[in-house]
Amino acid sequence: MTQDILTVFLLLGACILAFTVNRPRMDAVALLALLALVLTGILTVDEALAGFSEPSVVLIAAFFVIGEALVRTGVAYRVGDWLVRRAGNSEPRLLVLLMLAVAGLGSVMSSTGVVAIFIPVTLGIASRIGVPPGRLMMPLAFAGLMSGMLTLVGTPPNMVVNSELARAGQAGFGFFDFTPMGLIVLGLGIAYMLLLRQRIAPASTEGAQPASPQRRLRDLARDYDLLERGRRLQVKPGSPLIGRTLGDMQLRKLYGANVLAIERQRPLGRDMLSTSANLEIAVADVLLVDFIHPDLDLWCFCADMGLQQLRFQQDYFADTVRELGLAEVLVPPDSALIGKSILELRMRSQRGINVVGLRRKGRALSAAGLIERKLRVGDTLLIAGTWKAIRALTAEAHDFLVLTLPAEIAEAAPAARRAPFALISLALTVVLMIFGIVPNVVAALIGCMLLGAFRCIDMDSAYRAIHWQSLLLIVGMLPFALALQKTGGITLIVDAMLGVTGTASPRMVLASLFMLTALVGLFISNTATAVLVAPVALGLAQQLGVSPYPFAMTVALAASAAFMTPVSSPVNTLVIGPGRYRFIDFVRLGVPFTLLVMLACVALLPVFFAF
Repeated sequence: MTQDILTVFLLLGACILAFTVNRPRMDAVALLALLALVLTGILTVDEALAGFSEPSVVLIAAFFVIGEALVRTGVAYRVGDWLVRRAGNSEPRLLVLLMLAVAGLGSVMSSTGVVAIFIPVTLGIASRIGVPPGRLMMPLAFAGLMSGMLTLVGTPPNMVVNSELARAGQAGFGFFDFTPMGLIVLGLGIAYMLLLRQRIAPASTEGAQPASPQRRLRDLARDYDLLERGRRLQVKPGSPLIGRTLGDMQLRKLYGANVLAIERQRPLGRDMLSTSANLEIAVADVLLVDFIHPDLDLWCFCADMGLQQLRFQQDYFADTVRELGLAEVLVPPDSALIGKSILELRMRSQRGINVVGLRRKGRALSAAGLIERKLRVGDTLLIAGTWKAIRALTAEAHDFLVLTLPAEIAEAAPAARRAPFALISLALTVVLMIFGIVPNVVAALIGCMLLGAFRCIDMDSAYRAIHWQSLLLIVGMLPFALALQKTGGITLIVDAMLGVTGTASPRMVLASLFMLTALVGLFISNTATAVLVAPVALGLAQQLGVSPYPFAMTVALAASAAFMTPVSSPVNTLVIGPGRYRFIDFVRLGVPFTLLVMLACVALLPVFFAF
């Protein structure tokens, strides 16, 4: 083993250790590794930065945007509504339809986003038909993982492996080359869950009463004791608020008056303005205020501030449902917000959202001193803001999990009327990719441009939809593959694996490759796993003198088979709280299913892609 090989392996080990303990962030680790490869002289600057020009990186970013457009136009939520209608009160039918719907949507958009969308839907159906939520949360997560096995763009590892084939001078996979094996795995998953559904839910979920997706704004406001707190206050001429900003007035700090939004009359109608510290108040503005101070004398406050009370036609801001909404969010176990006060979150200044309620261990806490309370694991917050700002939180699943969106959200999709155009754009993108009319990355960019032209998504939303951490992770880890090739590390790993398995049976090598990928994926993300193991797969195929395609496909499928632990994938992490799972629950169900998927891949991949 040369000095360069040893250096690369030491850097790789350090990265895996950092990924395991999640310190520092994964994207930061990847960029530090990239820098280390340059400083040690193993790679040139051009070689280290080649990932920034990698087509698969652009392709992944484009499909983040396409997935966000499906959410903004209401397509994803309509699938959930269809599921509610079709499932009825049958648990087996619900389980099958749920897994099919999640897998179908996840094949063209982020599986994490799809699972986040379906968690509140699934909780509500479970409550309605009297099923413990734990019986549905794990099938939901497994379907999200299996969705990545259905199409070329289903998950980043597929595109990473495809790019590795292209770099090796091989033709890449087609859009639906993954589909036959993916459908078989999905069928196995559905049958597995149906067979074991009585054993899925941990005992702690029995009798749980999850939230319902059909809860309305009034229900959420009642659960958090808000019904008497909301007021509409119009700014009268001569008010001391006129011309001053919300930051100057400090109404929340001094009076407990939490301004959620401002209605401002325009020549062509009414605008609903999101609150910010720099927003100036004008005469005739209507302040939508949540009073969190129980002892405030409202009449004196209005007299001092030059405000006039206006009546609500409905409860707690339900009159403004098309612009302003409520949502219930959960603080997950690995959230960076644990231990911080609500005031320290700076939700209004950074996200345009106000925290109006807090429940801990199922009990609504008093509004007094709300903003000074420190957050704990499992706390649920009630947030108020524009629907656009609330939906933006779904991209922050690491820190927030949106549990309950009220039924009124169906009236407030920001681009609901553009749903047909979103479906047309998606269909055209898929057709261009299937028939190879243009390169895949060009087809995806055409789809994004069409979605923008049809106003299914705007530029700000598009940029927010892109999961930059994932992209930087890929860019930072791709140079490791080149470093291993340049230093002979790939050859060393291949020889070691062949020394264990021998060369007599390519299927045995496939099985060992699947196991290697799945085990590495226990400690690092599936994307980083694919980046590291794909070159090994192609090296094994070359040494055996067989086709690289079954080996490349094995890596992609094994990278998505992150069923074994709750930390193997963000999808699993999302369902831990709502399903009330323990670590062992994933082990006892995930390990046997992973072995089942491995046997299916070893048996059938050579049929679809001959050696």
